[in-house]
Amino acid sequence: MLHVPAQEYIDEYWVAESDGMASRSAMAAASGPYRSSVPPSIAMWAPSIPADLTANTEEATAALSRFDSYAAATLGAVNPTLGPMSAILLRTESTSSSQIENLTVGARQLALAELDQSSSENARTVVANVRAMEAALDLAERFDTSAILAMHRALLSGQRGWEDHAGRWREQLVWIGTSALSPRGASHVAPQAPLVAPAMEDLVHLVAREDLPVLVQAAVAHAQFETIHPFTDGNGRTGRAIVHSILRAKGITTTTIAPVSAGLLTQTEQYFDALTAYRDGDARPIVERFSDAARFAATSGSRLVDDLAAQVEWSRERLRGLRPQAAAWKVLPHLISHPVINARFLTSHLGMGNQSAHNALAQLADAGVLVERTGLRRNRVWQHPGVLTVLDEYARMLLRQ
Repeated sequence: MLHVPAQEYIDEYWVAESDGMASRSAMAAASGPYRSSVPPSIAMWAPSIPADLTANTEEATAALSRFDSYAAATLGAVNPTLGPMSAILLRTESTSSSQIENLTVGARQLALAELDQSSSENARTVVANVRAMEAALDLAERFDTSAILAMHRALLSGQRGWEDHAGRWREQLVWIGTSALSPRGASHVAPQAPLVAPAMEDLVHLVAREDLPVLVQAAVAHAQFETIHPFTDGNGRTGRAIVHSILRAKGITTTTIAPVSAGLLTQTEQYFDALTAYRDGDARPIVERFSDAARFAATSGSRLVDDLAAQVEWSRERLRGLRPQAAAWKVLPHLISHPVINARFLTSHLGMGNQSAHNALAQLADAGVLVERTGLRRNRVWQHPGVLTVLDEYARMLLRQ
């Protein structure tokens, strides 16, 4: 066991409001007494970590650091593919984090959404999660409540219907359960809204400490965040983004983002059970889940880097003989992070002129690196089938674990 202060409770009374569909008996059952949680202070938490758990977390943390170094070494620190590789790892992590919340999207639809070419609502939601992850890394060095609000703003601003809640602490009660009418019977009833802001300040003080093992600190901070549930929506995704902010700020991952949420996705039931155990006063299960997820991220992430790097090499071979100044060479590294592109993307993101963009697309298509799938004369998009296959196979592998 790894003792943490257990949450306490206060007794409340809920009066259900009709949603226009519930029967009178359902409304009567939805009204009545319930208990909401009171998160304990953890800013000065002084853990007594068992030796075996210490060894476990140290091994997992070292695995994350090795993965980070491996990605840089495989590609080379000045390789133009390193930035795009980091970007696609971030997107992969964002996709896995979203999938824990049952938001599923394929690699092609996500890439199309990045171009504003997708009709998938899930894809647009996952793109918003990508923005939240980016904000988490950008703000890692100044982790405070304003940084957390900025992460959430990036997330919910791109989620249709939730824009008014973006970047704001919630002002109403939220709970984890099957009923939208009532917190009665919920598996977790979050603290009352006035308790959110002080609880989040307390959490920030925990993260600022430098006397805790990083993975223990990240796991406990995440579990405390999920207990507070400070937002109306997006708590899980924001909470997992915070983990990466901590790993970056503490120097565990400096080059890339490790697919930790992919590891959690392989054991979601145990992950949710660990959050419950944390609320009951035992942080060991959540630390173990994050340790398992870190090792999985390091191992599977390294294979993903290898597979994507192989696609770059394959593409480079297909372009052999093309003059060094050809526009296609400028585009090639970016096909890792953007396996679906159009001319507008090349002009806006790579600063290419319109003619150079079309030349690059023609050169890549002639070499068989890109394939045009729309068959349209306007609004055409090209895709790299090999990169999309690698990403989709990685996503399928997570569900087979």
